[in-house]
Order: sequence, then structure tokens, then C-alpha cells
Amino acid sequence: MKPSSIPDGIPVLSRGRHRTPRRGACFMEFASVLAGERWSDHPSCTHPLLAYLARLVNDHTSDDGRQKLAPLIPSVVCRRGNDRTWLTVAVAVAAQTILDAPEATQRALAAGLLQAERLCADAEPDLAATRREAQLAIAMVPGAVAWVDRLGIRGRIDAHTFAKRCAPTMVRCAVDGIVASANSDCDRELGALLEAGIRACPAPDPEIAAPAFTKSPDPVCGRDSSR
Repeated sequence: MKPSSIPDGIPVLSRGRHRTPRRGACFMEFASVLAGERWSDHPSCTHPLLAYLARLVNDHTSDDGRQKLAPLIPSVVCRRGNDRTWLTVAVAVAAQTILDAPEATQRALAAGLLQAERLCADAEPDLAATRREAQLAIAMVPGAVAWVDRLGIRGRIDAHTFAKRCAPTMVRCAVDGIVASANSDCDRELGALLEAGIRACPAPDPEIAAPAFTKSPDPVCGRDSSR
């Protein structure tokens, strides 16, 4: 697909969901426009877990930092992933944040990573790299793993349950962990988390690749963790 410019009339990107472009736009609403879909913050052009991550990052990034997310928007268009994307994205974002997350968040991420590691083992060798990533992250937090063991919550779950419950929880906890740190690099870390999620989702076919920006958009979106 040839590069295309941002359509005229695209609003300044802001927090939350918007009924129409006149009221603003969020990261995924902008993606829906670039994909040629109807206006939505849940467009079909992006894997649901990656879109959820994008909405959370969008909604928790400061007003000043939001504009730096804009160049990533075309990267999620046509990035629909596959059934294994629930594992690859969840593991990527959890592994990136678990070491510096607050204790309660670290425990939740460890529980999710332990489940992901088992499911990856069942899918070997296709998910060998993701399994190794999960193992390395788990090894960094022995205290959190010990807590999971003491609680007795290591029972195996299936891939459907992981996708429906565990993966979204891991993504939310990863974002919450960064926000809870309240450090000066929060915006940068949230952006890096979204980049990690994008890398973990299979890239689109070059023939249907997302359009590239040919000019800089106005600042990006915002916060509504219930979305």
C-alpha cells in the first residue's frame, strides 16, 4: 500500500472513547480511520489484546507525552495476529515490567507468566522463544513465584481461558505497574511497552501494510481504564 497522508479533519487526539471525530480521537480510533474501517476504538484491523494495550497506554500517557505515540499508530493497522498472539503479547509486556513492578503487581504477573510458560511448552517449537522469555522473567522474581506456590494457584488453564481472562489481566497489570511507579520516565516506559506489544504481534503482509504518516499528527489520546 502506498503511503497516505492523514485525512483532513482528524481531531486532536485525546483521552477515552469518542462518539464522533468532532469530539476528539484516541489511538485506536485513529487506527480505525487509517484502516478504512468505521469509527471505533475496537477496530477489526488490530488483534484485540494489542488494541487493549494501545488503549491503556493511550489513556495513561500524559497530555504532554501523548503526541509521541502518534508515529506508532500505523504499526497496529492490519496487525491482526493469530491465536498465539494472546501468549506472545502477554508475555512480552509482562516480561518487560515485572522486575520493577510493585509487589502485588509482580505477583499477578508471575502467576500469568507461569500459566503462559506451560501453554507455550504445549505449543513447542512454535512458541519456544516466547516460552524462554517467560522463563527468564519468572527467574527474576523468585519471591513472587514462591507466593504463587504458597497460594496454590498453579492449576493449569486452557488457551481459551488464558486469552479471555489471564492475558488481558497481565496487560493491565503491566500498564498499572508502570503508572504506579510514578517516575519521570513513565511516558517513555508506556511507549516502550506498546512497542514491545507491537513487536510481539505478527507483522502484516507487506501487500496490506499500514499506511505511513507523511506529516506529523496532532497530539494523541487518553485515559479510561474501563474501555
